[in-house]
Amino acid sequence: MKVTLRIVLSIFIAISLIVLLFTLFQVQQEKARLKAELEHRVSLLAESLEESVAPLVGQGNLDRLKSIVGKFSNRQRLEGVAIYDTKDNLIAATPDLAPMPPTIPTIVTDAMNANQAEGVFITIKDKRRYLYVLPINRDGNVAGALVIFNDATYIQERLFQIWKNNFVRLLVQAFFISLITMLVIRWSISGPIARLVEWMKGFREDKAIEPFHLPKGNIFEPLTKEITHMVRSIMVARSAAEEEARLRHTADSLWTAKRLTEHIRSLLKDKNLFVVSNREPYMHVRSGDQMECIIPASGLVTAVEPVLEACGGLWIAHGSGEADKEVVDQQDKIRVPPEEPLYTLKRVWLTTEEEEGYYFGFSNEGLWPLCHIAHTRPIFRRVDWNHYQTVNEKFARAVLEEIYATDEPLVLVQDYHFALLPRLIKEERPDARIALFWHIPWPNPESFGICPWQREILDGMLGADLIGFHIQLHCNNFLDTVDKALESRIDWEHFAVKRKDHTTYVKPFPISIAYPGDSNNLNLTRIKKGDIFKQLGIKSRLLGVGVDRLDYTKGILERLRAIERFLDKYPDYKGKFTFVELGAPSRTLIKRYQELVKEIEAEVERINARFQTGDWKPIILLKRHHSHKEIKPFYESADVCLVTSLHDGMNLVAKEYVAAREDEQGVLILSRFTGASRELRDALIVNPYNIEQMADALRTALEMDEEEQRARMQKMRESLRSNNIYRWAANLIEELTKIRIEY
Repeated sequence: MKVTLRIVLSIFIAISLIVLLFTLFQVQQEKARLKAELEHRVSLLAESLEESVAPLVGQGNLDRLKSIVGKFSNRQRLEGVAIYDTKDNLIAATPDLAPMPPTIPTIVTDAMNANQAEGVFITIKDKRRYLYVLPINRDGNVAGALVIFNDATYIQERLFQIWKNNFVRLLVQAFFISLITMLVIRWSISGPIARLVEWMKGFREDKAIEPFHLPKGNIFEPLTKEITHMVRSIMVARSAAEEEARLRHTADSLWTAKRLTEHIRSLLKDKNLFVVSNREPYMHVRSGDQMECIIPASGLVTAVEPVLEACGGLWIAHGSGEADKEVVDQQDKIRVPPEEPLYTLKRVWLTTEEEEGYYFGFSNEGLWPLCHIAHTRPIFRRVDWNHYQTVNEKFARAVLEEIYATDEPLVLVQDYHFALLPRLIKEERPDARIALFWHIPWPNPESFGICPWQREILDGMLGADLIGFHIQLHCNNFLDTVDKALESRIDWEHFAVKRKDHTTYVKPFPISIAYPGDSNNLNLTRIKKGDIFKQLGIKSRLLGVGVDRLDYTKGILERLRAIERFLDKYPDYKGKFTFVELGAPSRTLIKRYQELVKEIEAEVERINARFQTGDWKPIILLKRHHSHKEIKPFYESADVCLVTSLHDGMNLVAKEYVAAREDEQGVLILSRFTGASRELRDALIVNPYNIEQMADALRTALEMDEEEQRARMQKMRESLRSNNIYRWAANLIEELTKIRIEY
């Protein structure tokens, strides 16, 4: 209240000073205007009257003069007219001037002596008057003076009225401005502060709290954002501590970001961690006139970023955002995440030709379909291979530049875009510890033998000290491929390859997500399923969700046909079940992906045309990039999540859905051709090529009772809790540091 009073009083004083200065200025202007107006009016009257009286002065015709001047009595503000001769004698005057002092004003004598008209404001008998003296000339000589007496009190009255009006206006303005100020302070300052305090009190007392939101542009928005980040971090730490205590009680141990940080520090002795990937964790793009920082749709980013956030270090990636160059420093670096920088991102620039050949060409038209058994023929072009080599060499130079001053640096190379990179780094820095994690499947030797440059790719990969895959099967396939393609010695007991006096270990490291992580573990208000349907403009009761890049390996077409078969086979669900596909466009410059998007859109339209009613649709395709914040409500509300990949290294969507279900409800339908199916065994495991089986699984999921849902979800969440991304990183890095480096 004291603060409000001080603010209101300060505003009142400020307004008063402004009104005072404005009134002074207005009064001076009005005073000058009224005086000028009076002087002009009186001078015109005097000049016109002088023409009539001048011939009579000096002739002794006093009666005639008195008759003329007598006509000017009783006029508004004009008090009278007087005529003096050259001896300062009053010879004629209006009757109203009788009460005036008989002595002649000095100004009359001065005007006749100077033969020049003069005007003056004087006070006579406590009354303000304006006197105007005009010399009367006859034959070139001064014969007398014409004096006009005018009432000037109205000027003071007018100026007083201005002061009075402005004072009243000041009081009215001050009242309303003070009232508005108090309301604004209450709505914009006191109210938000009170709500923020209450929100923080609820957090301190460990009560269920809702997200705290203020309108955009609010002065407390930066403070609220920082407090929200702080509360989020504290709640994550609190959740991790509670989980740690629970697991310690059961003789288990939970991997958290903090534990990973301490573990990595003990292993690396404060050395930096270097991560290399094609996809960057943050992109800067233009949205109209505004620059926007977005997170690309990528399972790799979802998995790897929590490791860098926990451990710090440097992430080297392709700068693909249209505004990426505008925000980096002279070394092409930027600290991220934007709201709370924890590590450094270094961007490597590629030409359009390099990106088309290395990324769209060799990586995604060659290696991607080669490793995914999804019946899309791989395409290998010599020019693409040349660009692939060039880009790997460019990234190698970037890595070598960064690790120059580090002894025995630890480098984590990510995925199939950089198969040649480990060898390129190792040749220059044999002391470097290099791990290559292959995020996609590895096919059998016969399938991989299609690649014309399989020997070069395998040799490049074997420059790493450790190669990781998601599952043991992929490790076995890789070793079989090396055995058939290269001269090397395979140690099947230790799963190692010895080639050129260098040993590479090959092991499975099932990747995961940050669980317990950030927002997934916050007890915040959830968006209801009905609100989602309302936003989508439909009426329905049961919700299914799929979250995918629009890729032919994800089995989206098979999923849509399974939904069609489900509605055919179980018609009672028409009008009750809606499936929402959150599809992120991917690799849109590749012809096969362009064709796939058209096929998906056509299939959605065809199925909807068969079943939809006025306010219900069986399938809704939302074709754009969605943030984690946008996806989360669908995870939390969906009765069933469909992950039907035709072939997938792991698939983190399945794990994200399980992590989001704090209510321990919902059912996961999961393809048996995903790495995740080895861990999430309580999902409904299906063959995505078996449309009939998927339709039946969908019915089983929707009719499963809550107790069974809870039992299945609890087991999957327990598995996810034990095998999170921090444990993955700890195992991978610890395994790498154990390897003896000979150089």
